[in-house]
Amino acid sequence: MTQLEQPYVPAKFPISIKGVVLDSQQRVLLLKNERQEWELPGGKLEGDETPAERVETEIQEESGWTANASALLDTWMYEPLPGRKVFIVTYGCTATGAHKPPVVSHEHKEAGLFHRREVDALVMPQGYKDSIARWYELLDRE
Repeated sequence: MTQLEQPYVPAKFPISIKGVVLDSQQRVLLLKNERQEWELPGGKLEGDETPAERVETEIQEESGWTANASALLDTWMYEPLPGRKVFIVTYGCTATGAHKPPVVSHEHKEAGLFHRREVDALVMPQGYKDSIARWYELLDRE
């Protein structure tokens, strides 16, 4: 190997599993983070859980709601801060315990429930907006 050749080093970045979950009034649950952006509930994929199990666990931990992961909606790269990339995986989820208001966990500043028409005006990554729109579209087909 010459000095100009470098060994291949694969990129490393966290994988974050997020869920689009609606309440009985078809409002999407969003959480406000420390950057003052709305985001979907979810968290980093770790340990032995499947992505679907991870998102179900995170929804319960971050909102007090129970939900079942259903359709895989999207995957995309997000750069929340310059030079810091996160691989995002989103699932459409069916709430089984959304009969009470969401509880805000220590990880977020605020929880909100938003109607479909309100989502585009929110401060949040476009990838989340796209995943929310895709879940509504899939539900409209049922």
